[in-house]
Amino acid sequence: MVEIGDHNGQESELEPVPVNPRKASLIQQSEPITNGHSNGLTNGTANGTSNGTSNGNEAKGKELVALPKCHCVKGTEKCSYHESKRQLPTREALIPEMTSAYRSLLSSLGENPDREGLLKTPERAAKAMLYFTKGYDQSLEEILNDAIFDENHDEMVVVKDIEMFSMCEHHLVPFYGKVSIGYLPSGKVLGLSKLARIVEVYSRRLQVQERLTKQIAVAVLKAVQPTGVAVVVEGSHMCMVMRGVQKINSKTVTSTMLGEFRDNQKTREEFLKLALHH
Repeated sequence: MVEIGDHNGQESELEPVPVNPRKASLIQQSEPITNGHSNGLTNGTANGTSNGTSNGNEAKGKELVALPKCHCVKGTEKCSYHESKRQLPTREALIPEMTSAYRSLLSSLGENPDREGLLKTPERAAKAMLYFTKGYDQSLEEILNDAIFDENHDEMVVVKDIEMFSMCEHHLVPFYGKVSIGYLPSGKVLGLSKLARIVEVYSRRLQVQERLTKQIAVAVLKAVQPTGVAVVVEGSHMCMVMRGVQKINSKTVTSTMLGEFRDNQKTREEFLKLALHH
């Protein structure tokens, strides 16, 4: 098992968000969700309300936790690249430009892009790449769709073997595998299908498995403020299978443990037993 730390070592523009001080220490253990774009994640439920207690004392004793929006820059300065991209056209409008780029790529490989088998390949490839990276168009708030419910349940919830497909940001080739998620509710539970949707949002981007694992965990943390979150991802990487060392049976396992799962060995072992037992 590999516990994930902050691999990119970068910070970015900060947005103060109010949180319940009971959970502040847990949130500070986690790395904020970043994906190279400025569509940062806000704390709270999907309807935009801030986290707090349910007895009307939300404003009392709250702290501010900074949530970086982009990992392209260090410090608190704005990301000039993504600031300049705020007015991007719709992704479908990018198809002609991407088609032209794929056509040039085929020519560079020595192929004839006008032969029958390749005539429509550039456009197909452009549409496929947009689908592979459709997570950039989605946010946590959108996919949760108010599927957060008050429930007096504090026992472990585990959804295991969620299929995952992603694209390695280093070589632009796929990696795929399974994700298992566990959390300890603290007065709120998340619709089970939403855990799978969280995986889909963050896997459908250019990724590394280490960051993907942490992003999924932090998304669950932000959604329902549990007392602990655990995520294990097992992936096969085509960059190790089709090229380089060409080890076809190798698998990469990454994990992120937050809150009770990090602090309590028995809780962690219970989750791993449930998640990894087949």
